[in-house]
Amino acid sequence: MDDTLADPLAGRLLDGRYAVTARIAHGGMATVYRAMDTRLDREVALKVMHVELARDDDFVRRFIGEAKSVARLSHQNVVAVYDQGADGPFLYLAMEYIHGRTLRQLLRERGWFSPAAALDIMTGVLDGLAAAHASGIVHRDVKPENVLLTADGRVKVADFGLARAQAAAGQTRAGLLIGTVAYVPPEQVAGEVTGPRGDVYSAGVMLFELLTGRQPFRGDTPLSVAYQHVNQDVPAPSSLMPGIPAAVDQLVLAATSRDPARRPADAAEFARAARMVRQGAGEPGGLTDVMGAGVQGLAEAPWLDLDTPAATNGWWARGTGPVPVGGPDAGPVGPGAGPIGPDEWWRQEPAAPGTNAAAAGGGQPGPGQFGAGQAGAGSGSGQFGASQFGAAQFGAGQPGSEQFGSGQFGEGQFGQGQFGGGRHEAPGSHTLVVHREVGGGGYGGGREPFLQRWLFSARLGVIGLVLVLGVGIGVGAWWLTTGRYVSVPVVAGDTQALATTALTGDGFTLTAPRQVHSNAVQRGLVAGTSPAGRAARGSAITILISDGPFTSTVPEVRHDTLAQAEAALQHVHLTYRIERVGSSSPVGTVLGTDPAAGKTWPQTKPVAILVVASPPLPNFVGEDVHTAEQWAQQHGVNLKTQQDQNSQQPEGTITGQTPAPGSVYRQGQTVIVQVSAAPALVQIPDVIGMNVNQATRALEDAGFQVTVEYFGVTGNRVFDYSPVGQAPQGSTITIAVGQTGGIFGN
Repeated sequence: MDDTLADPLAGRLLDGRYAVTARIAHGGMATVYRAMDTRLDREVALKVMHVELARDDDFVRRFIGEAKSVARLSHQNVVAVYDQGADGPFLYLAMEYIHGRTLRQLLRERGWFSPAAALDIMTGVLDGLAAAHASGIVHRDVKPENVLLTADGRVKVADFGLARAQAAAGQTRAGLLIGTVAYVPPEQVAGEVTGPRGDVYSAGVMLFELLTGRQPFRGDTPLSVAYQHVNQDVPAPSSLMPGIPAAVDQLVLAATSRDPARRPADAAEFARAARMVRQGAGEPGGLTDVMGAGVQGLAEAPWLDLDTPAATNGWWARGTGPVPVGGPDAGPVGPGAGPIGPDEWWRQEPAAPGTNAAAAGGGQPGPGQFGAGQAGAGSGSGQFGASQFGAAQFGAGQPGSEQFGSGQFGEGQFGQGQFGGGRHEAPGSHTLVVHREVGGGGYGGGREPFLQRWLFSARLGVIGLVLVLGVGIGVGAWWLTTGRYVSVPVVAGDTQALATTALTGDGFTLTAPRQVHSNAVQRGLVAGTSPAGRAARGSAITILISDGPFTSTVPEVRHDTLAQAEAALQHVHLTYRIERVGSSSPVGTVLGTDPAAGKTWPQTKPVAILVVASPPLPNFVGEDVHTAEQWAQQHGVNLKTQQDQNSQQPEGTITGQTPAPGSVYRQGQTVIVQVSAAPALVQIPDVIGMNVNQATRALEDAGFQVTVEYFGVTGNRVFDYSPVGQAPQGSTITIAVGQTGGIFGN
């Protein structure tokens, strides 16, 4: 059943600012509502933490940490956070409201995407994650449900509720697995250090699902799925969907490697690789064919220099293709060779002595680079050599040493610089200690008495000034936070005239009333005020007039299960009732709704779900009563007959039934049928020799119906009729008309 009306925030003005209009979603940490920011007059999404969880201080800190971390992000591919606050027991985030659909909804509709469309979507997702990684934020819950797509083609990453600062992301609590099990990286399952590469793994799993329409691992329990992430490699998408290019396969296999060191270092590197594969594929259309609009914020990202090598000197940053095992000396790969394996994906050949890393690589990726052709040559000393994991990242004194060597985790930020006693302390960070010299011109006499020192010094004036300032600040703070505010009268359910009298009587001024939807207040009455609760004395108040309940479009539920139909109606906030009907369809089948799908319907008015309860009751009208008796015996139904004395039907004919044909029935139920009694016999008048008009009138006066048959082209006298004698009243008499004496008479 729809519980919008029972929701404590439905129709409420939260924190004197946000008018809650409808509930959007309900999750494990919080509930999301659609609301109107009455100050800035814009629609927002409110994420309100569950009240019962507010007692957990660690949980509250995590919730507030989400606001602080995401508020630092300002990127077109990240859902913006506008505000954070509390109203009594309700702790909330005010976020950007996105008019569109989740990637999960679009994936359910389409089943799977072409490689071009999937890569177009992923570049938008990865750009948003790259901005988070650049700010030291790890999402930790990358999945299609947290990706929103607008009607004009924008991709937005949402719900950083599990995000942690990168420095703290490695501290996964023992026994606690945070994330969605279908996308969780293996190192997080094993309780090891997690970071941006964990988001890369989850994004790689999501790319696999976009390409194939299914997740790589399935199991009976979440734990079994989690163990598969640790013990099995993600298969190539082409193993499920033949025809996917080898370069796309290798991109998925690289991102989902069980060894974090073999993945792209962060989302920015993954995005560069995805763009290169997308350009090399050359497939037109992409997401434009899916959404009808181009993806904004993908190729037009000015802050990404695709020509600048990444920190790992990966092939995706230089514009070169992956180098097969054997390097350039191995020659071209034959047509029979298979795709590059995941362990070979990252291997690069050493550059010639003195060769610049930027100049040694090949050109743009092509079919030869990613498939079975010639691969471009790499440069540098390799990702796993002295470049990434040698002196470059973990060593000292070489290019790249500022990241993991003597820079961030070495003598710089976490080494002797910030937390040690290092060499990189900034000027002005030292504490200067000045010692007073004893003697040498100082006053050597005895100290003045205590009272004299205080009364005849500036200390007393300073203390007085501090006290005055403290009192003034206290009074001012009281006035700003409490003193100048008064309670706004509660006028919900009143007429506009009564509300106006109550508000003006308390000294408030009124602005033009505004129409709002309300499921709790009938149309035309006051739904509330803006602001509500408390407001400054004499401030302007807007009366909110109910425009009737919210409406939703009835979804299509035909042939769904009852649970699916109920969930679909609850999803659009419609109440419902179940109506059992008879049908030849299997028992339990949902036949549809009343009103039909597609109709706009008030959320407060129940929609009938039509569910098959039994085969339909047959239509016995016109049948012989013995036929109905046989059916009743076969189906366990009690048949009760009633005589119909007014019927002109033959004796034993059923003239009516209760329940009506097509109704639901059950075993043991009584079905009543009206059965025609024997009709009264009436003497048929003798009409031989009469003309047609006379004969017809005589028979109709006796209560019969007349049919005329003509013989010959002349004569209008009745020479025969049938039947003769007596017949039931209302039956049909056929008269034969022609020359007197019939067709053989004179």
